[in-house]
Amino acid sequence: MKIVFLDEGTLYGVENISKLKKLGEYVSYHATQPNETLSRVIDAEIVITNKVVLDAAILSQCKNLKLICVAATGTNNIDIHFAKENHIEVKNVSGYSTHSVAQITFTLIFQLLTNPSEYDQFVKNGNYAKHDFFTHIITPFGQLEGKKIGILGLGSIGKQVANIAEAFGMQVQYTSLSGNEREEKYPKTDLDNLLKTSDIVSIHTPLTEKTKNIITYQKLKLLQKHAILINVARGGIVNEFDLAQALNEDVFAGAGIDVFEKEPIDPKNPLLDIKNKQKIVLFPHIAWASVEARTMLVEKLVTNIINFLANKN
Repeated sequence: MKIVFLDEGTLYGVENISKLKKLGEYVSYHATQPNETLSRVIDAEIVITNKVVLDAAILSQCKNLKLICVAATGTNNIDIHFAKENHIEVKNVSGYSTHSVAQITFTLIFQLLTNPSEYDQFVKNGNYAKHDFFTHIITPFGQLEGKKIGILGLGSIGKQVANIAEAFGMQVQYTSLSGNEREEKYPKTDLDNLLKTSDIVSIHTPLTEKTKNIITYQKLKLLQKHAILINVARGGIVNEFDLAQALNEDVFAGAGIDVFEKEPIDPKNPLLDIKNKQKIVLFPHIAWASVEARTMLVEKLVTNIINFLANKN
């Protein structure tokens, strides 16, 4: 059974990757460019991909392919319809990054709300040693207790963010764009009201036709002057040009962004050229990727392959 991992480098060598190598004839590539994909998968029976695209043009030439394992939750890089029509099983992995994403959500919030790096540098560069007082408030910072967080998308990650927020004494409200109605412990509101009334807005919804570019300049203008926007979900949910304009016009206080419409980020992305750099924190799509989350992801990949092989036999 030939197993090909097209972008193993996205997992950055977690130790249990060795378990995959015991499941068959294992071939891995650090990364795969679009023009390399076909030659690497054409004779594979199992293909593992995180973000490498497997469209109908490629899949139609892979006569041995029986299983596609997506090393992520989203399967938008796979032609699911073609795979189903041609009896190619597709297995994704879910639930591995909930705690990691929630942690980075609050890392971004703390950076924007407290600016710890500025205080750290004040001490390390010697200025504190020469200061007149025992304390020095470089920039005002607030506390989370009593603030209202509005969560866009109350799935497993959104709920974990809500739990942490409650521990800090925050009020939680949410909105959902899925159309699914279910009983939740938090008050539900529409998107416009969420933006108008939240001190912090945190996005945890999938990228779909309904959510693409849903946060526009007009929506951003609904935010309060002191508000913070966090996006650790998917690039494309927030219009990046509109976000840059709103930040440059001081429409609201700041944004923490871990995901981008084009990844790696386009060097001409307007978010790289915000006038006041203090108003934005940019991370390179890492929220999902704690060591523990990546380790769990590999465990689930292994389980998916073992279960497939067991059913095949």
